[in-house]
Amino acid sequence: MKIISTNFIKSSPGLHKCPPPDFPEYAFIGRSNVGKSSLLNMISERKRLAKISSTPGKTQLINHFIINDEWYLVDLPGYGYARAGLKKKQEWEEMIKNYLLKRENLMSVFLLIDSRLSPQPIDINFIDFLGINSISFIILFTKTDKLSANQLKIKISKYRAQLRSTWEELPEIIISSAAKNTGREEILNYIDRSNKLWKK
Repeated sequence: MKIISTNFIKSSPGLHKCPPPDFPEYAFIGRSNVGKSSLLNMISERKRLAKISSTPGKTQLINHFIINDEWYLVDLPGYGYARAGLKKKQEWEEMIKNYLLKRENLMSVFLLIDSRLSPQPIDINFIDFLGINSISFIILFTKTDKLSANQLKIKISKYRAQLRSTWEELPEIIISSAAKNTGREEILNYIDRSNKLWKK
């Protein structure tokens, strides 16, 4: 897939304010500071599609972008650490869950995980949430350029081993690096295949 056009549509404080569900939609989410903004900029080949910030919790709304006038890319707030009070975090959590459970044109979720870290309970819990609720998703390992090939292999093996304790079939995994432009083709090919299912 070639990205011809990318346009920001709107930022929404909740599901009820999102654009009409008239295009297939792909959401990107991960722990705060997982490298989501850099990855979205890499996918779209736009330097500032998503604002890059060193402050975790920068994204606080559901952000819709229309790609090629054919599908929505959705930038969701991160989960985990953010400089906000408990009430605000609970509001974000409720907003995200409501969106994931009820957005009718949501084709798949790309769950971003920092490849440098060992399996984190917060990520495993989110994976289980998606699985329990039958929400289609792909695990997207980020910042893989920070590891050697052997280190990356070990980290992913640990995740697979962790998931095998509760999952009969493991989720699909894509290796990515915004710095090296790794994973872009795989992500866009997956979206292209899913878009064809939407048209059917």
